[in-house]
Amino acid sequence: MGILVLAVGYLVQFLAFAIFARAIISWFPIDRDGPIVHFLNAVTDPVLEPLRKVIPPIGMIDITPMVAMLLLFFIASALLNSASTF
Repeated sequence: MGILVLAVGYLVQFLAFAIFARAIISWFPIDRDGPIVHFLNAVTDPVLEPLRKVIPPIGMIDITPMVAMLLLFFIASALLNSASTF
């Protein structure tokens, strides 16, 4: 059970870092049809799209990635701390 919780915790951390990478990449003029951008969009859209329906943008700034990363890091921290108790 502890190994499964640990693996899920690391996957949640990976997802948070993917959201961070997607946000950083969006600042640069790169090819939006590239494989890395497609991969990041495919991985992060299931988390970001539902949050975008709930969290309105502040002016022209979309804070959804920041909120998602904070939530995911909190979840990962809780999972990894619970895995260390097993």
